[in-house]
Amino acid sequence: WLAYARDLDNRSSALFLFDSRDGKSTQVTSGYYADVQPSFDPDGKYIYFLTNRTFAPVYSDFDGTWIYPNSTNIAAAMLNEEILSPLVPKNDTLTVQSKDTTSAEKAKKDEKGKKDEKKGKETVITLAGFEQRIVILPPAAGNISAVQGVAGKVVFHRTPNAGAADKKKPVMYYDLDKREEKTIVDDVDKFQVSADGKRILVVKDANYSVVDIGENQKTEKKMPIGQLDMIVDPKAEWRQIFSDVWRFERDFFYDPNMHGVDWNAMRLRYGKLLEYAVTRSDVNFVIGELIAELNASHTYRGGGDEEKPTTRSVGYLGIDWELANGAYRIKKIINGAPWDSEVRSSLAMPGLKVREGNYILAVNAIPVNPNRAPWEAFQGLAEQTVELTLNSKPSMDGAWRIFVSTLGDESRLRNLAWIESNRKRVELASGGRIGYIYVPSTGIDGQTELVRQFNAQFMKEGLIVDERFNSGGQIPDRFIELLNRKPLAFWAVRDGKNWQWPPVAHFGPKVMLINGWSGSGGDAFPDYFRKAGLGPLVGSRTWGGLIGISGSPPLIDGGAVTVPTFRMYNPDGTWFKEGHGVDPDIVVPEDLAELARGIDTQLEKAIQEVMKRLKEQPPSIPKQPSYEKR
Repeated sequence: WLAYARDLDNRSSALFLFDSRDGKSTQVTSGYYADVQPSFDPDGKYIYFLTNRTFAPVYSDFDGTWIYPNSTNIAAAMLNEEILSPLVPKNDTLTVQSKDTTSAEKAKKDEKGKKDEKKGKETVITLAGFEQRIVILPPAAGNISAVQGVAGKVVFHRTPNAGAADKKKPVMYYDLDKREEKTIVDDVDKFQVSADGKRILVVKDANYSVVDIGENQKTEKKMPIGQLDMIVDPKAEWRQIFSDVWRFERDFFYDPNMHGVDWNAMRLRYGKLLEYAVTRSDVNFVIGELIAELNASHTYRGGGDEEKPTTRSVGYLGIDWELANGAYRIKKIINGAPWDSEVRSSLAMPGLKVREGNYILAVNAIPVNPNRAPWEAFQGLAEQTVELTLNSKPSMDGAWRIFVSTLGDESRLRNLAWIESNRKRVELASGGRIGYIYVPSTGIDGQTELVRQFNAQFMKEGLIVDERFNSGGQIPDRFIELLNRKPLAFWAVRDGKNWQWPPVAHFGPKVMLINGWSGSGGDAFPDYFRKAGLGPLVGSRTWGGLIGISGSPPLIDGGAVTVPTFRMYNPDGTWFKEGHGVDPDIVVPEDLAELARGIDTQLEKAIQEVMKRLKEQPPSIPKQPSYEKR
């Protein structure tokens, strides 16, 4: 028998049993609970697996939404109807037997055990009623990432629960006889049970140890993997890597017809180029040319056993520099909104008394060379404490010194400053009636920004949702749900303002800003915005990449290649315009000359459009009825 899990759709998975005698597979669980990772009990009684069956909601602090994390349980299914549950109630009475009788019975059992061992045990599996024989084992639900059956025990790996302060990842076991769980090793990245089921290999930070399946094992004794040497023929390995890439695309690409490309011919054509490859980077170039023939988005390659030069990170202060009077001075200290505490300029720390126009004359007592770029003075000083010598004039006379911590990167700080400047412009141009929300991606950072900014501005009469330069991520259906909440009720209260329901929702006109640097999830976001009827799209056409990726096997030397495994099509049965993107309803090309002067023509048009809609269709908030005499 072979047990395996298989996805039924994009949400659930079920267990299947394959009988090698007749070559038939049978689905044995419904898959409602995402059943995965089956493992047979070596004694032939049970099959263990992970299943999401614990529903313990966690509620948002910002609105009434909820999620159900930490839901995974360890389940056991009896392989046939004759086997008792491992959780069957135990009889707590004692039976006293004579010593002779006990010894005789033990001898008979030992003899029978030896005969059974010689004959081999026959495992009987009954498929009928399989799901009704499932029991949930006592270990608490949580994030459990792996399970393996051994004699009398179930070994499993816990990873930190969502919201948990303890980030350890213990590998544990549950003892079926004693009905208790114990920790084998308190923090590991992975584990693997040995073939005989008596020991396990554990991995932590690329260190390997072998321990017994027992309580509180120590991992001080490491496997000496540093002594392992391997001789590699790079050319031969590159041929294997190329063949693996070709096979991954052939076997997993969403279109079995490979977009009409003669994939066998591509193997021959680009395979010949490998003979001219001198470095692993050359191999990546060839792979890139191969997968580009598919004419699909999300075809990426990279990494591998490449030679990389040593680099020195540069420290940043979060300022604009200006060369004046033969020295560098602070032209502008970059700031986000007053409430943006996530990152701030190194010179914005309270009490420093640094001003724009001050000269920075030395870094760690080394003079700043005005004939070189100012960043040269900060090489190797990223996220370090440095001493700056400053003055209000370009000389050391009267200079003072301060200590600051440099930034490793200014991107986020400058992004926050740009967002705040846009918000202020919308606030000023609309008289405070319109809110502005910037969504940089459809990943976690974009999700967080949407929720953060929406919660602060949903009470505005109108909204501009700016998704220009959106780098994508997840499919943004939840983004649309938040923006598309409809009024369901209003609640009259004696003190304060009456409530709307949903309490966090925006009922006024909206506009979305898009451009050609928005792609993937950044294509789906405006597409869904339009389909939901939330408002017009303003700007320029998006990237056009919605043939997505869901993971693919790694290459032998640690390199990676992506395989697009799914493509979006519309409810009317037409494909999303791959390579074309989402067209705006109101076309406003980027005007780089105006942007250089600080005027964002796309944003200005969005402001005009929301103000127009506010005038034509203002939000309809019902007047509270008169109080009743009841």
